[in-house]
Amino acid sequence: MSARFEQLLHGLIGLDAESVGQVVIDRAVRQRVVALGCADEDAYWLKVQASASEQQALVEAVVVPETWFFRYPESFIALANLARERSKQLAGARPLRILSLPCSTGEEPYSIAMALLDAGLPGDGFRIDAMDISEVNLQRAGRAIYGRNSFRGDDLSFRDRHFSETPEGFELRGEVRRKVRLLAGNLLAPGLLAGEAPYDFVFCRNLLIYFDRPTQHAVAAVLQRLMREDGALFIGPAEASLFSQVGMQALNIPLAFVFRRQAPRPASAPSPMVPSITTRPRPAAAAAPVPVRRAPAPVAAPAVTADTSLDEIAVLANAGRSDEARAACERYLAAHGPTAQAFYWLGLLSDVAGRSGDAQDYYRKTLYLAPTHAEALAHLSALLAARGDMAGARRLQQRAGRGVSRDER
Repeated sequence: MSARFEQLLHGLIGLDAESVGQVVIDRAVRQRVVALGCADEDAYWLKVQASASEQQALVEAVVVPETWFFRYPESFIALANLARERSKQLAGARPLRILSLPCSTGEEPYSIAMALLDAGLPGDGFRIDAMDISEVNLQRAGRAIYGRNSFRGDDLSFRDRHFSETPEGFELRGEVRRKVRLLAGNLLAPGLLAGEAPYDFVFCRNLLIYFDRPTQHAVAAVLQRLMREDGALFIGPAEASLFSQVGMQALNIPLAFVFRRQAPRPASAPSPMVPSITTRPRPAAAAAPVPVRRAPAPVAAPAVTADTSLDEIAVLANAGRSDEARAACERYLAAHGPTAQAFYWLGLLSDVAGRSGDAQDYYRKTLYLAPTHAEALAHLSALLAARGDMAGARRLQQRAGRGVSRDER
């Protein structure tokens, strides 16, 4: 598939093709070729260049939302506690302002509203803006009727409190829906939300992992502009290292993934020594790198087929047939879409080959889909430690130490 579609998507939304894999983009293009009845890729290229709506359709075919209500539940508990504290400080002077972007099909901003209402905040005590680039997602969020896949986990008591069951699915009740204002927008658009007051709390989770480094830093700057100086930013579990590098500090709330701006250091305080990534970092006993697992001696491996399974990929990798294992991963992703274990194997194969940058990106993709994937946490921790990001390595090691369920693996 031509690189022109990768370049187009990078220009539209800052997408780094490596973050989702070329096979995912290829599949999205093929879907749009079929949907429009184009003769071939060249004919589709002419259409997508001339149509803003088709560009949007291609974006939506590539960026498939994976979300559910109260994803990362600890973050909503943390939000409720922080919001109660901020509300007391405001003493009714104004409502709390909260931003969720990208909001996908609405599960996150509606979870925010439910969490705050259940925490006892009055309905007029907060306002939520929810933004997404996808018109299709926003239409679904506005409809606010959800299937069972949007409800995961053991505690679904919120569904009884805030939803009504209908023949079409579970419909969110009006008092929650009215707390959320849905907005169409691109995080990379100049002057995004320039007319809005800054927000007390910003949710932007599992987005930056799709961007290249320059775009990540540009987006981080936008997010800091959108939040108050004393505001808090909720991010995804694979994005903590980036925000540590751009002057933000994690609050010590386990599994909440919430950051604030670092307080200015007193003039008399010595500046910390931060190792440059271009120099050899000194080892630190507090965050010793986790050794990268090397492939064992070759064993019998299966023949490579078009429908290679994850188990067969593991056998190929462990047999030392790295190129075949990598190709099998790409085929698996093309057939099944983004899959945590396939991304993990690509990370491990890159790690063993000495391509640490690629390995880090693949481990982050794994953690986006499976936030407590123990092996990805351990290996990403090792890579961060080797780069000198000892605080990020320690956080990942602590998460890895909490254990992981068989389903999440």
